[in-house]
Amino acid sequence: MPTLLFIYNASSGKGKIPEELASLVDVFTKAGFLVTTYPTQSKGDATRAARALGGGFDRVVCSGGDGTLSETVAGLMQLKRPPVLGYIPAGSTNDCAATLHIPLDPAKAAVLAAGEGHDRPWDVGHFNDRYFAYVAAFGAFTEVSYDTPQELKKAFGHLAYVLAGIASIPTIAPYHIQVEYDGRQMEDDFLYGMVCNSTSVGGMKALPTDRVVLDDGLFEVILVKRPVSAAEIGAGLQALLSHTPVEGGAVLSFHASRLKFTCDRPIPWTLDGEYGGSVDVSRVENCRQAIRVIQGD
Repeated sequence: MPTLLFIYNASSGKGKIPEELASLVDVFTKAGFLVTTYPTQSKGDATRAARALGGGFDRVVCSGGDGTLSETVAGLMQLKRPPVLGYIPAGSTNDCAATLHIPLDPAKAAVLAAGEGHDRPWDVGHFNDRYFAYVAAFGAFTEVSYDTPQELKKAFGHLAYVLAGIASIPTIAPYHIQVEYDGRQMEDDFLYGMVCNSTSVGGMKALPTDRVVLDDGLFEVILVKRPVSAAEIGAGLQALLSHTPVEGGAVLSFHASRLKFTCDRPIPWTLDGEYGGSVDVSRVENCRQAIRVIQGD
């Protein structure tokens, strides 16, 4: 009988997973799995559980927010042969669920994770000595919409808010960074940077879906230079809509598999929405097709 490890964060979202635990386990059992459950006890516990226990199971399913998924991925990355990963979203933003077309209803997501979904290869990010599932970012950030043009909101959502916010705050201090990527190099003052493998960031659409390929070994990279104006931001976003790399102007966009950021002072980073530390040298590498994840249609 195939075995399944169910790692869940009881406090994620509105804490509904413990209430539905029996029915979720029943879904897995009806699909033919012998199920072991593991409720996480603290921050980082999903990583420890996936690393210590995951190698002994045919499938690992985790439930929680993007942070729980990120932790589980980090644990599986430390195994020689990581099992297939399923995901039941139970957080507040659920970026990865949107990217992987996983329903937010726990019962439907469980059916998908138990067998109705198909598993596919998924690139994983490596940031210095840590792993991330879908995004590493630094610099200015705001959730205020300001006066972002409506067509850009519809097209880019979260990213349009962030970039329009940057344009409206001229006092934001930039980082002077040397960026090396795939044999190329640039140096400039940057207000914001994002390295991602996702169509959703911060709970909102960030990039056109046909621009992001989850298993091609390439990140989507967006950098915002200083000085920057609202007009330059708008031009940059419109260029992104053309689905081609942008190498001029205030908003730079390109694909890369390996990057190195060297700054004149430590940069605070966020990894999958969590604090990733402050460092003056950051190495980001795409681990191509490192794990297999179950996705919806």
